[in-house]
Amino acid sequence: MIRASLIASLFALAACGADGDPVRPSVNSTVTVGSDGIKTSTGVTVQSGPVTVGVGF
Repeated sequence: MIRASLIASLFALAACGADGDPVRPSVNSTVTVGSDGIKTSTGVTVQSGPVTVGVGF
């Protein structure tokens, strides 16, 4: 849980522009329906120059 909080803090810092221009995160969500039920997945990606950081839930 601490790791998730740290990652969320880094995303918030990048998004507010405290270290430079604000960076807008992109969010991707997927819903899959199959014989074993419904599955969902969500991912957040932030890109600044050549560095890309992504987190999946």
